[in-house]
Parts: sequence; structure tokens; C-alpha cells
Amino acid sequence: MSSDTVVKVENLSHQYGAGAGTFAALDAVDVQLEAGQVTALLGPNGAGKTTLIKLLLGLLPLQQGNISVLGCAPGSDRARQRTGVMLQASGVQDNLTVLELLRLFAVLYRHSQDIVALLQRLDLAALAEKRFQTLSGGQQQRVLLAIALCGDPQLLILDEPSTGMDPAARRSFWQVLRECRDQGRAILLCTHYMDEAEQLADNVLVMEQGRVLMHASAAAIRQRVPSQLIKLSTSLGDEHINRLQGVQSVMAVNGRMHIYCHRAENVLRELLAADPGASELEVGGADLETAFLALTKKPDNHLEQAA
Repeated sequence: MSSDTVVKVENLSHQYGAGAGTFAALDAVDVQLEAGQVTALLGPNGAGKTTLIKLLLGLLPLQQGNISVLGCAPGSDRARQRTGVMLQASGVQDNLTVLELLRLFAVLYRHSQDIVALLQRLDLAALAEKRFQTLSGGQQQRVLLAIALCGDPQLLILDEPSTGMDPAARRSFWQVLRECRDQGRAILLCTHYMDEAEQLADNVLVMEQGRVLMHASAAAIRQRVPSQLIKLSTSLGDEHINRLQGVQSVMAVNGRMHIYCHRAENVLRELLAADPGASELEVGGADLETAFLALTKKPDNHLEQAA
């Protein structure tokens, strides 16, 4: 493992249940997280994302494979001391003030950050004496990020961190994460906001049914999957459309056909010649969300979107 590798996962598998009821949550997963990089973790419900995070934190026993976190076993004292975590279920004492919460968590670390400076950096100074339970959802998320950072971690694991934030707060939050990356921290960002992944991620880890479908840059993912998406209502079936030159995949979503391709103009010409009555036509570029949908072969109404 190189000096820049903060997390190394090799051949990681994990099962729940026993006998005929066994369920494979992870299947031979390999992952590396590097210092100074943000890795976005994407996948539908049941992809294995939560199991992977729990194993990285030492919250589940290791069944098969190897995990190294900062050169140590997950859950070891050194790994805990250098890891900051922000999970969807916070479990913090919500009757405490923001300042009390940060002081409470800071004493758990041998090398904590200056709490007052951290409050100012995350625009929380004005909320320092407010009780956590009285804060808005977005404000609570910023406090939880401050808690994750108070131990000056080398590794940040963030699970849906910007949920509940308004657009301005999200952009401010993104800037903090960019600063954390520039300071050399390795960041694992589990998100359903595709624009967040595109804005922040150096690498994207796409999972489905416990397996890694791809671990690459957002640009590399777009190169591997269709660059354009055609949506339309048509009398043509998917078998007919799949035979058209340039079509890479087709799926029916809410009564319309979603057609993935690289050159929409050529495909449209053939489509309209075969079905002049086609309607509700849309053509879009393949952003990261489109790439993710193509990779997992799931319609967008099957994806859980953050509230």
C-alpha cells in the first residue's frame, strides 16, 4: 500500500443470514481511497453501500477479504482517531448546544481542532449557543460535519451529508469539502445527488447488488457509457429499437422509451422514419446520472433521491 493510500479493500465479501436465507451484501469488492481525493459512492438501495461503510468503520466483523484503514485494522484505536464520520442517523444528544456537542466530541480525540475556529469556518458561530434540536435540517447537517472534522481526520466518511440543505448552504458545504480534499484528506462521499458527485468527486465508485460496477473518474464513466439519452413515446417495441444502428440500450420508463446512444441524430432519423407518429421527444446529454442509470440498468424512478 502506497503512502498516499488511506484505505485499501481487497476481495471483500459479506453475507447476512444463514443457510437458504443467506444474502450476499458484498461480493469480492476491491476499493482504494487516496489522500487528497474525493470518492463518490453511488448505487441504488441494496447495493451494499451501508455494509461497506460499516465494515470500514469496524462496526461489522470481517468475514472474508482484507481491509486496511490508515495501515491498521478497521475499528482500531489509530483508525478511529484519524477518521471522521457523518452518518444518516446521527445519534447525538440533541438537547445540548452546538458548542457543547463539539466540545463533547473533541475530548475523544488526542489531536482535536480548535472548536471556535471550526465553528467560524462552517458558519456556525451564530448558532453556538443554540440547542441542536432547535436547528433546521440543513443547520444540523453542518453541525454533524463539524463533529466529523473536530478530530482533524485523515479520512472522512460522509453518508448523504447535504440532505436538507438549501442550494446556498450546499454550495458552501461543497467548498468546505474541497478545502478538506486540498488539505490531503481522503473523503468517501455517499450521495444520491448526482450534481454533488460531479462537482466534488475525483473518482466515482458505482455499486449494484454488492458488486463494484465501476471505479473511475466521472469523465471515464461517461466515456464507457452512452453519451446521449433519447426519451419518447413510440409504438415501436424495445426489440425493434435495439436493432437500430447506434442504439446501446433501451428501457421503458413510465410509458416512454429511454434510448441510450452516442449519436442521437442518427438514431432519431431512423426512429422517426420507422414511427412518424412518435411524440414527447426529449434529447439530453449523458451527465453522471444518465451514466449511472445506464450502468445499473435501472429507470430513474427506481433511484432513491435525497429529500
